[in-house]
Amino acid sequence: MVYFLSDAHLGSRVISDPQAHQSRLVRLLERMAEDADEIILLGDMFDFWYEYLFERHNWIDRNGNWHLPRGKRQYEPLLRALKSITDEGITVRYFTGNHDIWTFGALARNTGVIVHTLPRSVIRQGKCVFLAHGDGLIPSGYMDLFPHDVQKRIRRFMRLRAFFHHPVPQFLFRLLPPALGDAFGYEWARRSRLKEIQHPCPYKGDDREELVLWADEHNEYNLCVFGHRHVALHLQRASHPEVVILGDFFQQFTYAQMDNGHIEIKTAD
Repeated sequence: MVYFLSDAHLGSRVISDPQAHQSRLVRLLERMAEDADEIILLGDMFDFWYEYLFERHNWIDRNGNWHLPRGKRQYEPLLRALKSITDEGITVRYFTGNHDIWTFGALARNTGVIVHTLPRSVIRQGKCVFLAHGDGLIPSGYMDLFPHDVQKRIRRFMRLRAFFHHPVPQFLFRLLPPALGDAFGYEWARRSRLKEIQHPCPYKGDDREELVLWADEHNEYNLCVFGHRHVALHLQRASHPEVVILGDFFQQFTYAQMDNGHIEIKTAD
């Protein structure tokens, strides 16, 4: 069994009970581990994640005791669960999203997950599967579908995305005291969550949804699995790749499982 999960946004300042939210996620991962060959996390598992220069990067001592940096102690249940799952020999792949770009080795080294900072294709259960968080995948001609003000917002997002991925601002932000950097990052993320809650963007339709249109241009894949949009979608059409958008794990609590080449969106207990 291969499992897919994304967009938990752990630590979000708009989640009323963050401990219960994390516990629900850990329970799901532990249940997945009972029959999983692979667990694929497709980004934004944290609402904000940054690995600073002046914080502890080795979290586990030789006796197996955990010593997390102060700003990451809230995530100890999840991090321990990931370490336990990978210690069992189960592959966990972590594709970074637009809220957790900034892992520079500590997450992978301490939990055993395999971090991917770029989309990639894999062969799973006889299918060529394209995996990506989904931000930054803009199909050709997409901008022409929208009025000028929407085009401006899309361009603004793409410029901000390029800035966040640039190594120079990444390095300079790593120099900040973690408490200061986290205060900024979580507030920025909080505003993003509130904006989404107040002005949700539902599925735009097969002819306007950017990830569906992007998949339509790439018939070399049998299946495309995305996160990012917080829309739960399983789309099957002739002559086009099968498309799955995973929804989220803070409002919808959805994920996907793939068995014998068949993928299905499920809702966690």
